[in-house]
Amino acid sequence: MSERKNGDIALDYIINEMVETVTNSKDEIFQIGEESRSEFETLNKELAETKDQVLTLIEEGDILDRKVRFSRIRLSEVSKEFQKYSEDEIRKVYEQTHALQMDLSMKREKEKQLRERRDDIERRLRNLEETIGRAEALSGKISVVLNYLTEDFKHVSDVLETAKEKQQFGLQIIEAQEEERRRLSREIHDGPAQMLANVMLRSDLVDRTYRERGIEEAMAEVKSVRSMVRSALYEVRRIIYDLRPMALDDLGLIPTLKKYLTTVEDYNEGMVFSFTSFGSEERLESKYEVALFRLIQEAVQNAVKHAEAKEVKVKIEIQPYAATIIVKDDGKGFDPSAKKEKSFGLVGMRERVDMLEGDLHIDSSPGEGTIVTIHLPIN
Repeated sequence: MSERKNGDIALDYIINEMVETVTNSKDEIFQIGEESRSEFETLNKELAETKDQVLTLIEEGDILDRKVRFSRIRLSEVSKEFQKYSEDEIRKVYEQTHALQMDLSMKREKEKQLRERRDDIERRLRNLEETIGRAEALSGKISVVLNYLTEDFKHVSDVLETAKEKQQFGLQIIEAQEEERRRLSREIHDGPAQMLANVMLRSDLVDRTYRERGIEEAMAEVKSVRSMVRSALYEVRRIIYDLRPMALDDLGLIPTLKKYLTTVEDYNEGMVFSFTSFGSEERLESKYEVALFRLIQEAVQNAVKHAEAKEVKVKIEIQPYAATIIVKDDGKGFDPSAKKEKSFGLVGMRERVDMLEGDLHIDSSPGEGTIVTIHLPIN
């Protein structure tokens, strides 16, 4: 038991660690996405400013280019007719042309730098867009994983616990089978076998009595032997009935249930059993009759052994396509959600109901009695 609890604690710890790691990863990816968006907005503004600057430089460069061409033409004219102009006028035209060329060259260089900056910003924006898209996609996937871990994986312990219960239930079945064999062996040995051995001894005694004491005493011994045989036969029939009620095959489900509950009431003084049936009393397939009988038998035995009930009510309704069982007692009740050691009776009932694709519902609470409701489809 402690080993199982330690295993459950370890599994819960691992799942919690996974959830925490995935949550932290999601937060980090979200942070990356937010930083990328912030940088994207900043670069977008810078790109707009850079484009405006490029346009301004292009316009200014075009104006300078026209001025440079005009200045060159003027310089060419002055150079051809330098005798008409003074040295200062020629130098002034030359310096003006040179200055305009330098300004134009600087603006073209600055324009080139801004164009390169613009292209670089556009490349970074495309990369940021991809980063933001990947972050959003990855965040969505992590959300799915996180939802799976928190919503679905939280039931893993319950699933494993159910699997362990089923495994233990299988082992319990094997133990119960062996115990049942031992019980039958003891009952047959102590009951019918002993009686039959006595019958053999008394039959020899009948023969000796007849020879030594006469027919009257011999007949008395015969009556005693007959009584012993009748008792042995009763014991054999009782053992067979416990294994499988013959009335279930001969009479059907409803008469067998009535007889069973009457017998249980006879053996349990102070308890009152009532039985009500609705719907059809026609014979069902053997597997359904056996299943319904065993389910009611198990529910009744739980009430007898564990509930400390004074009254047990059994109701069954058989319809063409379904059967419904209700077993209600006024006992001490219990918490159905609490795990109990060796509660294999309920596990066995659930297993039988699941095999027949039915539904089992237990409504109980401490001090409030128990209501077992079973619905089985009948194909």
